[in-house]
Amino acid sequence: MLDGITEEKVREAIELVRRGYDRKKLRARLGRNWELIVEIAKARIRAGDKFSRDDLWMDLEGLRYATHETVARYRAERLREFGIKSIADVSCGIGIQLIFYAMKVERAWGIDVDPLKLEFARRNAERYGVSNIEFINADSLSPDVIERISAEVVFSDPARPPDAPERNLMELLPSPLKVYEAYSKKTDLFIFDLPPQIRREKIPWKGEFEYIDLFGALNRLTFYTEPLAKAERSAVILPAGVSLESDDSLENIVEWTEEPMEFIYEIPQSIAYADLINELFHRLPAGVRMLQKEKRRILATGMEPLKSPYLKRTYHVVAVLPFHPIRINDFLRREGFGRATLRISVSHEEYWKVRRKVEQNLRGDRRAFVFKVGEKAVIAEPL
Repeated sequence: MLDGITEEKVREAIELVRRGYDRKKLRARLGRNWELIVEIAKARIRAGDKFSRDDLWMDLEGLRYATHETVARYRAERLREFGIKSIADVSCGIGIQLIFYAMKVERAWGIDVDPLKLEFARRNAERYGVSNIEFINADSLSPDVIERISAEVVFSDPARPPDAPERNLMELLPSPLKVYEAYSKKTDLFIFDLPPQIRREKIPWKGEFEYIDLFGALNRLTFYTEPLAKAERSAVILPAGVSLESDDSLENIVEWTEEPMEFIYEIPQSIAYADLINELFHRLPAGVRMLQKEKRRILATGMEPLKSPYLKRTYHVVAVLPFHPIRINDFLRREGFGRATLRISVSHEEYWKVRRKVEQNLRGDRRAFVFKVGEKAVIAEPL
């Protein structure tokens, strides 16, 4: 698999890819296993700031499914709070989440049916200086493997079919239903990494649904079975590190308005997915009102320039106009705006059609954010 593929070869491939070498030249320069070497190189290039290291081992599929290091570190720290001593990752992939869990426990197991992914995980553990993981190349649902594992906690981040019309547990590989059935005789402590879009009523166990926002975008849904749960629902905002937990005893103080006030506040998706907007409003000053709730964008409005770790961003409202691209453009040109970013829910093609009209002949240093609320355009600048 990785025989003869050295760190030096991968770094050479990174330089060649960045210089635009075609397949023929790459094959000639890199020799045996050149395609895998190039894929590892491309994965490292695309990884960007997903990891603190630039020397990790992965292919493009492994990168796609790998947990962001910020999320992996947070979840490992949360597990440490429960005093857990051992954990098994039954679909470990290239091993990032497993490695960070292993840093907080005495013993860990990493299982994957793909020998290449497991070799990547083994090498990545060495990169992070982690040595308490036993790696097993096998089907995690086989009786021999189940018998071999004696972990307190079973973690699974199953593969997700990219084109499934609706997320459900049986489509995930391995299915959480099968993982639970296989290991429930040995433990009742399970952690499942699930698609955030999955409906909560599809999950047959009691526990906590933890929605994680990372750098302003919904990143993960982690489900903890009841012994590991802190609440029914929670939202975590990373890297800020703040969280909200469901509290049904709170008075419902959420009020709505159709009129934007002096400021608008963008609410993280995780809070909306977790149905924690009321809990959020109990953390914000009185007078804040909900303005809009869409799948991709949740807005509140108020009279104060709030800077809260529970908010994605705060904007100062410059103008409210009828939503017409020509009228928006006229206003932006008069006020010296040079760029406009649309925050509207339309198709990709329609977005660029509207944006070209809105940005036509703009000159200046100011940048406007244009929201569509009902039939109105709300033009704002970020604080």
